[in-house]
Amino acid sequence: MAMYRASGLRIMQQLRRRIPAELQPLQVAKAAPALQTFTSQRWTSTTTTSGKHASPQVTTPPPRHDWNRAVSEAERIVGYPTSFLSLRWLLSDEIANVALHLRKLVGSAHPLMKTAKHLLYNGKNTMQAWGLIVLLVSKAAGHAPSVPDVEQDKSAGVLHSQRALAEVTEMIRISHLVHNSVVNLQSSTQAGQDVDTYDDMSFGNKIGLLTGDYLLGHSSAELANLRNQEVVELISSAVRDFSESEFIGERDEQNNPLPYKPGTFQRPSLSVGVDFNEHDVMMPMPIAQVLGNPEEEWECRNILNAGSLLGKSCQASLKLAGQSEELQRHAYRFGKHLALAWQACLDAEPFQCPQLPLDVTFSLVSAPVLFHLEHDPGMYSQLEAGKQSVDNIDYDKIHKAILAGPALAKTKELQRKHTAAALAVLQHFPATDARQALENIILAMQDL
Repeated sequence: MAMYRASGLRIMQQLRRRIPAELQPLQVAKAAPALQTFTSQRWTSTTTTSGKHASPQVTTPPPRHDWNRAVSEAERIVGYPTSFLSLRWLLSDEIANVALHLRKLVGSAHPLMKTAKHLLYNGKNTMQAWGLIVLLVSKAAGHAPSVPDVEQDKSAGVLHSQRALAEVTEMIRISHLVHNSVVNLQSSTQAGQDVDTYDDMSFGNKIGLLTGDYLLGHSSAELANLRNQEVVELISSAVRDFSESEFIGERDEQNNPLPYKPGTFQRPSLSVGVDFNEHDVMMPMPIAQVLGNPEEEWECRNILNAGSLLGKSCQASLKLAGQSEELQRHAYRFGKHLALAWQACLDAEPFQCPQLPLDVTFSLVSAPVLFHLEHDPGMYSQLEAGKQSVDNIDYDKIHKAILAGPALAKTKELQRKHTAAALAVLQHFPATDARQALENIILAMQDL
């Protein structure tokens, strides 16, 4: 036990040396619980009166509505605290150099700093849980008898290739978030006119581009090492979907998305719902059929922006395990609905308080805004000021209007809809501890 604790201390000492002082408290706060969970749950044993060690203690299932404990229990089941993925990247020379350059952005208003802080420490962030979800789905489904023993990690119940795929999923997701932190510098904006601000923003853009490109390039190399063409096609199509999500509707000069004007491109609702082709998820989504319908447009944007990667990663993990195509489709649907339920939770978060916190904004294509535009089309006139910059929009006024209408209740209903859909899909998987852990995570998500 002492040996593992000493190893954890060495990791923390290396981490402190490599991360800028301004960001150290954030990372230590995130890493310490993971180290404590890893040493206390993974290696705890009982001692008999004779001094001999008995078998490891069995941790009791966590309360279903405790997010942190649900994730910790899930990590114990797969034998892999996925927050260590971020530690491994931060301890690499390339990311250590990026962290040193980030010090120059401390105190600036560049969005990259906000993204970095959320990645390093955010109690409600599922960034490290994406790979965990892929591993849990992998273990819940199992693998075909034809898979060679050398490919199996029998202690955790998953394949080595599935672990690699989980890391690829997280790297692609983080690279996408980092790339989205890049600011469009226009001469008409304050960042484009002020010399000092322009230098900070320009430098932040360079770091964001290089970091995102490094993670995306490294994930591509790891993906190729899996030597499975179908898996490569699936994950590559998810990267394509990220790009496609950036070209839906109008955007302001900072590339922030704007909603459609109510009544524009209005079409009848799809009877089968918004999704890729059931038998070929690599085909592009029919975007034109959903524009103007609040719920379907929201689903389309967020399937492309998040659900595609998680769903296709879950599907690819079962493809690596040699599972049937039907079970692979169930895995895709589970990942998609879980991502949509989580996005609905994030969209509702800014509206949980009667007053909008200072320096807090929300996406103008989030579910509450789209639902309120359906309820009150006249509010669109307030959003038109954002076509040049979203800074021209009175977020407090829109926040109060949304709280006074039915949009927040519809958003919570949307979350419950996709939560129920994810739980229903899980019933197609065998009843195992991994499936139970997935159910615990879904139920805990509802209380965030």
